[in-house]
Amino acid sequence: MSRVCQITGKKMMVGNHVSHSKRRVKRRFYPNLFTKRFYLPEENRWITLKVSASGIRNITKNGLAACLKEAKEKGYIANV
Repeated sequence: MSRVCQITGKKMMVGNHVSHSKRRVKRRFYPNLFTKRFYLPEENRWITLKVSASGIRNITKNGLAACLKEAKEKGYIANV
């Protein structure tokens, strides 16, 4: 599975590693992802999501069901 948050859609970015002498070399910036289990009380089951730290905060703030619905609408999750 790729390194993409299933709630916010955050993914890898590309940038430069800049040394002291200002030489630039391409590098990757990865999102802060966690594989985390969440309990979905509407369906009485646990689901495993790969979420970023900001995705966990969104789930805490808005609730799991609302975040899953929004992620499905935006196409970040195929089926959960």
